Amino acid sequence: MILHYYLARRFLWSFLGVAIVLSVLMALIDLVDELNDYPDLPFMKVLGVVALKMPEANYEVLPLVTILASVALFLRLSRSSELVVLRASGRSAMQGLAAPVTVALIIGFLGLAMGNPIVAATAKRYHDLVNTLDGRGSSVLAISSEGLWLRQGGVDGQTVIFAPRASSDLAILFEPNFMDFAPGGQPLRRISAATARLGAGEWTLSDVKIWDLSKGVNSEATARQMGNLSIPSQLTRDRIIDSFGKPMYVPIWDLPKFIAQLEQAGFSARRYAVWFQTELANPLFLVALVLITAAFTMGHSRGRNTGLSVLTAVLLGFGLHYIRNFALILGENGQIPVLLAAWAPPLASFLLAIGILLHLEDG
Repeated sequence: MILHYYLARRFLWSFLGVAIVLSVLMALIDLVDELNDYPDLPFMKVLGVVALKMPEANYEVLPLVTILASVALFLRLSRSSELVVLRASGRSAMQGLAAPVTVALIIGFLGLAMGNPIVAATAKRYHDLVNTLDGRGSSVLAISSEGLWLRQGGVDGQTVIFAPRASSDLAILFEPNFMDFAPGGQPLRRISAATARLGAGEWTLSDVKIWDLSKGVNSEATARQMGNLSIPSQLTRDRIIDSFGKPMYVPIWDLPKFIAQLEQAGFSARRYAVWFQTELANPLFLVALVLITAAFTMGHSRGRNTGLSVLTAVLLGFGLHYIRNFALILGENGQIPVLLAAWAPPLASFLLAIGILLHLEDG
């Protein structure tokens, strides 16, 4: 038990050390970039922007931190001959890996349960803040259990659009309602239609009914019906899609409900489902990276090329991370099933690491 506690503590300190160094480097690089992007912004506000971005950046490099921390731990154990003593005491290398693997698993679960919601909140706030600083405004879309809401505006006022359903490519809204408001917030008119199609700079509505909501007007008595109506719009399909944001902007525990709302509104929630399953598989992937690194770096330092072993471990870890991201893209595009895209790379990495370790153990 004392041995496992010792190895766990060594791995944890290695992990924290690597994480702090990488975090400081990324913060300094990002600070320079933000100062170049917003030279007129006060320095303290630029620091705030950088602080909002750092949780997302640190979360994305978590696999890299795990690889480097594992390399640092096993190299130190190898050079101090502690692994030789471990084997001489009658314990196998697999037993010595129990503590680092447990720590990596705990880090993965903590990142899932606590880190993911923090990253979701800060990343979304950073996205909205940057859009505001760039003059693009905040999100124009919101999803609820009833349907989807859009907002567009200009010098003449704002228009709020609600539709219970939409096509998967966002080209058509079904049974939409348009509410026009004056710049002062007073309602001007309501428009309902059978469909609304977003084209180049306008909405094209069919089977339209218009109510005048001006003060002192009988709205129903003065209501008009039209076959078609065009409403100018600055919205584009790309901007609406961007308003959904990255799956990272939604906390992991809210994703199932968000996915259900998207599907109920008629949108494809595939990339959110893939992200959800990928996050659930993240602890297993971190464990696999620790095992892969151990397989190449935990041998005795004498009689082998340490630099080549470290390079092989790092490159293999990066390769597995690349394959995982590639599978994620294939899953989002619908070319492979969601569960296969999310769980196959971590599980394959884990089995590969176990196979290499068992081969070295027998050798």
